[in-house]
Amino acid sequence: MATARTLVPDTGGLPDVEGIGLGHSGRSGRGWLSGTTVITTPRGTVGSVEVRGGAPGTRETDLLAPENLVQHVDAVCLTGGSAFGLAAVDGVMCELEAVARGVQVGEDPGHVVPIVPAAVIFDLGRGGSFRCRPDAEFGARATRRALGRGGARRSREGSIGAGLGAWSGGLRGGAAGASIRVGDHVVAAWAVVNSVGCVLDPSTGRPWDSYSSDRLGLVRPSRADTRALTEALAQRPPAALNTTIGAVVTSAHADKATCRRLAGAAHDGLARAVRPAHLWRDGDTVFALATGASGEVTTVAGRDELLAAAADVFALACTRAVLLATPRRGSPGTVMELLPSLFRSTD
Repeated sequence: MATARTLVPDTGGLPDVEGIGLGHSGRSGRGWLSGTTVITTPRGTVGSVEVRGGAPGTRETDLLAPENLVQHVDAVCLTGGSAFGLAAVDGVMCELEAVARGVQVGEDPGHVVPIVPAAVIFDLGRGGSFRCRPDAEFGARATRRALGRGGARRSREGSIGAGLGAWSGGLRGGAAGASIRVGDHVVAAWAVVNSVGCVLDPSTGRPWDSYSSDRLGLVRPSRADTRALTEALAQRPPAALNTTIGAVVTSAHADKATCRRLAGAAHDGLARAVRPAHLWRDGDTVFALATGASGEVTTVAGRDELLAAAADVFALACTRAVLLATPRRGSPGTVMELLPSLFRSTD
């Protein structure tokens, strides 16, 4: 049987935006199944956020409101471990401080406070031990990898980093990216899908989001596979605390208010791809970042195109995150296991 990599096309991702770095750290086995993902940014990157879930776990989100002082973001941390996992941010900040990234707060160039907003997913106990969750070393390791590979053209996806312990609607979840070019600008996304809702329509076996199905060239799965999916979803345990988190990044110039609109548009894509979304038990949080490298968007129509692209690219990233999940004993089944005919016709 072919691997997930060959069955699910590469549609780009965050590294398609010049200067963006993406790094992961995680542990599995011996009680562990959790990890951390760090997105590093070029200097001058503007950021904002929108939170729509009923049970978010976040850090530094208030700072990203358009009316507040700090404009620039040095990195975003996405992590497992629920609220405990926010400790990973400490490691991110230490690594950035070592390279003098942050808001300068004194005459000494090294006196900086790195700005690292963060969001978490609930994956406690999924590896067997409730106490095995990311700490500062996870954040530090992911940051070192992100800084070392900024601008790389490809990145690993699926059951990795913050998506290592993710579940999604009775299936194993994961993390993945996607990107779209809009004129001179790139809009890219990274999504960690650990949702109460599912990315697949149980009645057809196809993704809810038709844009994702078309981009990925997915076919209608066989009737036998669709029945297997329906049976698996019917036997899923009651949903615990979950969430979908991520970031949408553009190379265009944007202020904080525009970034907030981009984050809101990405949530629209989330709701297209994951159904239901934004529940009381979800902590759905999306950050938006603008590097400004490709210049300004000068027309309202152009800005609308960026918003539409943010919705499309985040929906695509959410869908791919679940399709690329890899099997693991003790975890829910994967799309690859239950619906192999989704990727090639077998009827």
